Amino acid sequence: MASAVQKITLSPSRDIPFNKLVLSQSNVRRVKAGVSIEELAEDIVRRGLLQGLSVRPVVDQAGAETGMFEIPAGGRRYRALELLVKQKRFAKTAPVPCIVRDSGIAEEDSLAENVQRAPLHPLDQFRAFLALREKGQSEEEIAAAFFVSVNVVKQRLKLASVSPMLLDVYAKDGMTLDQLMAFTVSSDHGRQEQVFERLKVSYDKQPYTIRRMLTEGAVRATDKRAQFIGLDAYVAAGGTVLRDLFQGDDGGWLQDVSLVDQIVADKLKVESQTIAAEGWKWIEVAPDFPYGHAFGLRQLRGETVALTAEEEATRDALQVEFDRLSDQYQNAGELPDEVDERLSELETGLEAFETRPVVFDAAEIARAGAFVSIGPDGQLRVERGYVRPEDELPVEPESNSADVSETECAMAAGSGDGIVTAEPPAEPEEDEGLSPISDRLMTELTSHRTLGLRQALGERPDVAFLAALHVLTLKAFYHYGSDSCLELDLKSVSFGTQAPGLNDSALAEAIRARHESWAKALPKESADLWDALREWDGDSQAGLFAHIVSLSVNAVYEPWNRRPRAFAHADQLVQAVDLDMAAAGWKPSVDNYLGRVTKARILQAVAEAKGQRAADRIEHLKKGDMAKEAETLLADTAWLPEPLRAPGKTSPDASEAEAAPTGEQTTADGGETAMAECITSNDNDAAHDAPPDVAAE
Repeated sequence: MASAVQKITLSPSRDIPFNKLVLSQSNVRRVKAGVSIEELAEDIVRRGLLQGLSVRPVVDQAGAETGMFEIPAGGRRYRALELLVKQKRFAKTAPVPCIVRDSGIAEEDSLAENVQRAPLHPLDQFRAFLALREKGQSEEEIAAAFFVSVNVVKQRLKLASVSPMLLDVYAKDGMTLDQLMAFTVSSDHGRQEQVFERLKVSYDKQPYTIRRMLTEGAVRATDKRAQFIGLDAYVAAGGTVLRDLFQGDDGGWLQDVSLVDQIVADKLKVESQTIAAEGWKWIEVAPDFPYGHAFGLRQLRGETVALTAEEEATRDALQVEFDRLSDQYQNAGELPDEVDERLSELETGLEAFETRPVVFDAAEIARAGAFVSIGPDGQLRVERGYVRPEDELPVEPESNSADVSETECAMAAGSGDGIVTAEPPAEPEEDEGLSPISDRLMTELTSHRTLGLRQALGERPDVAFLAALHVLTLKAFYHYGSDSCLELDLKSVSFGTQAPGLNDSALAEAIRARHESWAKALPKESADLWDALREWDGDSQAGLFAHIVSLSVNAVYEPWNRRPRAFAHADQLVQAVDLDMAAAGWKPSVDNYLGRVTKARILQAVAEAKGQRAADRIEHLKKGDMAKEAETLLADTAWLPEPLRAPGKTSPDASEAEAAPTGEQTTADGGETAMAECITSNDNDAAHDAPPDVAAE
């Protein structure tokens, strides 16, 4: 016969006045954790005591009850009530619900209450917050009720809004919380599930990989197009912004790319109409122009609008205040916040006075044009005053044949070796009057003068340098080569094929700023250039000369134009100027390298920079995914492909990385120079459909 199941008897519950309760030394909780006493007290005020205290009678030495009760389990709740008593928000004699136990061990009760308590699954908390929101509570009210920040509430609500299918996977421990956070970047459940399916067959399941997959094709908020139109205009037009509430996202991602392009085009059109109203013959509008788009065009030299008396007074006052604060705090280790802010305001104000508008002659505006685009900072960029060759005024011939200053070099230079000139017409018959010198005699006389100039100039390096600087400056800034008798020419390569964003690169911006700085220092009229250059000091002349010579550098690889000696010289220049393309800002990306080479080269790059184990981890990926992973791995490693490395140098991290795949000889292995290797390695360019670069003056 089966024995009867023994029934248990629960400990009785009763209300005990607060002043009859004391803390027990048997409570096993010693370390503070979780919600603070203050927050728990406020929660009790809001909702009351949701869980009673576990107490035991206090007995005297004889074992008789004293009327007091100790608390082995529930000490934090007791302290919260004690705080409310001190704040006179809870009466000393108010009853407190308690479970009274008199058997077992007090320490066991305390330990069991804490160990047996099942923590709330994070997903349950997310869904609970969502339920409160659906029942009318605002995010601020929920945050105040549970003593968390509003941002935490937004994060929890965002997590609860992920695809139900993914939430079920998370509930079954099929993904980590960090992975679930990554999926919140997109609110499109279909897109989330699509990425999850891709993730199942992918080796790399890192959160950043999920974020990258979800934002493929989107426009970052830091993109100059997004900055140009503004997020408010994009959202007002119905655009969707993807945001990451768990990591810094620099403003998020604009998902509707076609909408971004349309708003950009509309805004540029409106801005260009304002520029066209100034009277320019032509206006070219584009979000971005290729580097060198103004090559071959002459830029007008307008007059800078002078400061008014009031503006000069304001500028002087700002300068005085700036100098005073700078002198006062020049030895301070750290500037006070208000002083630092004021100095920044003064600098901005002074810079505004330096950037003055330029006024052009109305006749020049009528035959010139402007480029309207977006600058790298997202602001409207207007490049005014460019004259096309076909719009130049025709050059009128010299009327005075006796004035040979403009023509003597063009005629007489032909008397030098290797130059053939047309035979001048025969001399006219002698006349009684003082007739002009014949063309033939003029040619012969100026030939002698040309030889004299050549000999004398060869003895005066200082004047020769000035003359060369003069003609090159004419070519670079005025496009009036005929203003000099030196037959020197300046060519600047036009990049027929270039990577996206080349015109906005740090190097392009630096060259553009330097060119504009020199242009402002030069006289407006080419006729005044010689005298102006003579008055400059040697450093200024040398600086201008270096800038102009730099514009003629052509180290561009062209399949149809083999120039091995020119590339060898480019390597020599790289060493002479100590060029480091990584320090100059170049980084390998999917667009500029990794997406356009073979998988073997991608793996080689990762192995050189991060070691062979890093390369092995991405070896199984498809070409596109491998390129994206490699871009992340190579970020901030200063790794460069062979054509960009200085001759004789390997990858910066090659000494620390494991051995890279072999099979190709690099400069460091005793091969050719860096530029020469670019010529000999033709298998690394997968973009065969791109047109070749074209060199032009």
